[in-house]
Order: sequence, then structure tokens, then C-alpha cells
Amino acid sequence: MGRKLAAAGVLAGLTLLAACGSGSGSGTGGSGTGGEAAPAGQPTTVTFWGWAKGTQQVVDAFNKSHKDIQIKFEEIPSGNAGGYAKFANAVKAGNAPDVMSVEYPQLPDFVNQGALEDISGEVGDVKAKYPANVFSLVELGGKAWALPMDAAPQVFFYRKDLFEANKIEVPKTWDDFRAAAEKVKKADAKARIATFFPDDPSILAALAWQAGGKWFGTEGDAWKVAVNDEATKKVAGYWQGLVKDDLVKVQASFSQEWNAAFEDDSLWGYVGANWGAGVMKGNHAGQSGKWAIAPVPHWGTPASGMLGGTTFGVSKGSKNTKAAVEVIKWLTGSEEAWTARLSSGTSSGFPAIADLVPVAAKSFDASFYGGQDIYALFSESYKTIQPGWTWGPSMVQVLTSFKDALGKVSTGGTTIPDVLETVQQATVAEIKGRGLNVAA
Repeated sequence: MGRKLAAAGVLAGLTLLAACGSGSGSGTGGSGTGGEAAPAGQPTTVTFWGWAKGTQQVVDAFNKSHKDIQIKFEEIPSGNAGGYAKFANAVKAGNAPDVMSVEYPQLPDFVNQGALEDISGEVGDVKAKYPANVFSLVELGGKAWALPMDAAPQVFFYRKDLFEANKIEVPKTWDDFRAAAEKVKKADAKARIATFFPDDPSILAALAWQAGGKWFGTEGDAWKVAVNDEATKKVAGYWQGLVKDDLVKVQASFSQEWNAAFEDDSLWGYVGANWGAGVMKGNHAGQSGKWAIAPVPHWGTPASGMLGGTTFGVSKGSKNTKAAVEVIKWLTGSEEAWTARLSSGTSSGFPAIADLVPVAAKSFDASFYGGQDIYALFSESYKTIQPGWTWGPSMVQVLTSFKDALGKVSTGGTTIPDVLETVQQATVAEIKGRGLNVAA
């Protein structure tokens, strides 16, 4: 999982940060707005934007237990649904929040845009709590730009009652998955085993990661771009076959249509990640006890990619950097925060700090899954995350390019393999347009 950026990425990030020239990178705060400094004797107010499930409960717990700092929380749309654009615009306007949710893929983009503070000097005391390969995901140029909240290993959700009633084995490999998909369709002509999401390329990225793909790397002082590498082509061809043969639904992720398919028993599974456990439980409470979770199918050897995962960074120019870092440390690393988040019943987050996993497991009510020890499963899946994946310097563009092109798959206007070539070309052009080198 570790991300090692060579000279190209490091120099690009530092050059762009210098060009922005807004505030210092020392972690002492700069010239932007964020939360206002507190009058003498009053608590410091730290503004915070985010969308992760259970966050309001975590904020409430913080505010009840702290007198010197209070969080003013604003729930915004998830990053891909507009949250990142809102944050980027706020940074440009000088009214960004002190603390911002940023997923791992997008972190390099915001660092390169000069949108985040270097908090290295403030987080040295907690760095050792994180596995090195997780903490490396928030480091660029030898500096820390955020703290990890969670990891997000892939899993497969399935209707245990329907699989058992129709004598369908839970698939262990992707070959098994296709065979099971055929059996589901045969058992019920309107039913499908899972969904291909044309609007959510992060799932395709996780599947490519799981298959051993490496979309980005470095070669000397240049970026290597391989969105269309052989592992990803294999994944794309496989899912194109499922779509072509009508073995999966093609629906927007988390849409009304998608949720309705679970309710009318026409959707028997969901290829997702650990955080989906809370989503499914919250959206389909009437199906409690009917669902179970299994490892994500693999290509021959158990493996996983990471689908999502959240970090918290401090906005460039925050007037309350030190207080903001204290908030972030508590949000990501305290038992109280994880108890509040998981006890909300809406979150099934998997802590990036391993010592907090038992707290999460104890706090999440797994009765929806028949009392299954889902955190033991998440832990096993986490151990199989493929090493060597690197997020590139233009992931917002990459995911946008994917989303634009994948939207034509359902109409037959393109194929998933063809989309890879489209995004490969767009990504190379974007990175070169930023003045960075791209290896041939």
C-alpha cells in the first residue's frame, strides 16, 4: 500500500506550493480565514467540513468533553458529489474550514494545489501509532499533510438467505463469481448478483489495485502512467463481459434505483468495502439477518484493494492550526471518537490505527449480519491489500475522466476496455499540462 514518490512528484508538489504563496507551511497558521481566533478566556472554534457517516455524533462527543476547543461542523456532499469542488473554491476565496475531509486518492491533488498545511511538526507524537504503509499515504516530499482516519479493504455483501435457498455457493474467485451470477439470473430472471457502477470509478480503481495493477509510478524524474496496464485490462474485460451478458445491473451508485433493487429482491449482492456494512444496515433495516459479508472474490490468491478511506487535513492559512491538529488527533485516534462513530449505527469504519479495531468491533451492532464477526473479516481482508499501489498527481482529473467516459457504457456507446485508453490519454495530457515529466 505504501506510496513512494520520486523526485518528479516531490518537486512538483513543493514548486506548486511555493507558487501559491498563501500562508506558511510550518503548521503555525497563515493568512487565510478558517475558524476565528478565540477572545481571551473563550474556547477556540475549529470549523470542520466532512461527510463520513457518524461524524455528527463524533463532533457532539468532542464538544461535550472539551472546554478549550469547540468544533463547528458542516456536513457537505461527499467529495465526488461536490465536496471537493466546494473545498477548492473555499481555499481560493480565503474562507476554507480549518479541517477538511480528504480521501487518500485526492490528497496529492490538494497538496499540489497548496490547499493544505504541512502538519509534520504537530503529528510526530502519533505517527508511530499507524502502520508505516498507511501513514505513507498522507506523506509527500517527506512531509505529513493529513492524518489517516480509516482504511477501506474490499469485501462482498450477499443475501445469505437467497444464496442458501437456491444452493448458490458464495464465490471465492472471480470465475466463481461469474458462475454464481449465472445461477442467480437462472433462479430469478429479474435478479442479479451485483452492480456495475458507471458513475463511481473508485470501485474500478480498487478492483485494478486488487488485480495487481499499478496506475502510477515514477521513473527517475518522471511519472509513469499506466491506467491501461494489463491487470486493469483484465478487470475491464471481465466486467465488460458481465455487462454484455446481462449478468449484473448497471446503475448509479447509492441511487434510488439501486436501493430499490435490494428492497424488491432483484439485487442479491454488492461488491464494496467495509464501510458499506453501515450503509446497507442503515438503508435496508427490514432485511436484518438476511445479509452476510464475505471476502471479495480474487484472481487465484486472496487479495484486496482499498476502496476509499478518509484522512483529515488542515486547510492552508488556517488561523487555528494547532487547535485543528488537536481536533484531528482526537477524531482519528481516540477510543471515544470511534465509540461515538460506530455507535451511531450508520458507520462501519475500520480504524487506520490497529489498536482501535477492537473498539470499533465492540461498538458496531452486527445483528443486521446475523451477529457475524465482520471486523475479523475486515481485518483479514486488510492484511491482503496488494502492496505497491501509488495514487497519481491528478486523481481528481483521472476520476472525472473515468466518470465521463463510463457513463456511455450502459448505452453501448463505449466499452470499459475502451474507456481505459481514453483516460490514459487524458491523464498523460493533464500531467504534462501541469509541467511535469511523463515517462514514455
